[in-house]
Amino acid sequence: MQLVVARIGRAHGIKGEVTVEVRTDEPELRLAPGAVLATDPAGVGPLTIETGRVHSGRLLLRFEGVKDRTGAEALRNTVLIAEIDPDELPEDPDEYYDHQLIDLDVVTEDGTEVGRITEVSHLPSQDLFIVERPDGSEVMIPFVEEIVTEIDLEEQRAVIAPPPGLIDDRAEIDSSREES
Repeated sequence: MQLVVARIGRAHGIKGEVTVEVRTDEPELRLAPGAVLATDPAGVGPLTIETGRVHSGRLLLRFEGVKDRTGAEALRNTVLIAEIDPDELPEDPDEYYDHQLIDLDVVTEDGTEVGRITEVSHLPSQDLFIVERPDGSEVMIPFVEEIVTEIDLEEQRAVIAPPPGLIDDRAEIDSSREES
């Protein structure tokens, strides 16, 4: 099974290093020197990590065969993909791989059907579930503890406590202005 672990950013310096946007909770395992990663687009890889270090809070990687800034710039926006055992689970019981979440049924705490998770979108501030509703429309649900209250892999469902307006158009709007 394949797992997206990072996206390559811009080149750093002149010796072939690149910044990476980490998309794994286990970078020390997935992005260690010697790791061989598939890529998207596939024609760029596979890439073997030669060195890795943290600089000013950012992870910098250098890949075998990439020795200068030009080579590093050519890798920009490439997605890095690790091959994992499909039965492998994250160490923390409150963490999930995307493939575990795709196709889960989404229901509210009172059991109302919302839809099915079709995609997990990784944004800088938080992750989002893209949920296809029974009518074919989509709704985005922030994957945060306050909204997604339970993930039950055995029952294949995600339970949510949506704030008003998230999954319906009945948003409650508070205003400090008096109504005329």
